Amino acid sequence: GDNGTILTSPDGTTWTKRNSGTSNDLYGLTYGNGLFVAVGDNGTILTSPDGTTWTQRTSPPGPFGARVHLYDVTYGNGLFVTVGGDNGTILTSPDGTTWTKRTSGTSEEFLGVTYGNGIFLTIGLDGNILISPDGTTWTEGSYENSYSYGFFKAATYGNGLFVTVSKNGAIQTSPDGTTWT
Repeated sequence: GDNGTILTSPDGTTWTKRNSGTSNDLYGLTYGNGLFVAVGDNGTILTSPDGTTWTQRTSPPGPFGARVHLYDVTYGNGLFVTVGGDNGTILTSPDGTTWTKRTSGTSEEFLGVTYGNGIFLTIGLDGNILISPDGTTWTEGSYENSYSYGFFKAATYGNGLFVTVSKNGAIQTSPDGTTWT
């Protein structure tokens, strides 16, 4: 959370603050392949094998050499994928340590990413959705969008459905990332 705050709990009741090693705000967290990965402001990427000890990783620079804000991260099919602001930022890593910038084909600011049903799915500030079977090649998915929804802020996958939620309370569901209700 704010100022690099990371809390852990063995039971969901008692929480312990951990030293993240950063004062940057953190926005996204995932677990995969025995590793926690947290992302946040100024290209912050942190990894931990146990949620207690955190190591700062280097993210590729964004436009003009600046580090972009990373808003969400997911793990699927042996790959970590993180997304963020500034020119359609998508980064991938097989190990959480070395990150590669991918071409999204858009200048969209991405706020959420998830993995399910063999597909990575990211949502953008203007409601755009991109999908990818491998985290490398991204194509535009269709979506049910209306500016009255506001922008979509989060995405997840479970029970056979992708679900997105918007700033204004709209909820979309899709079994495949292309057909939405």
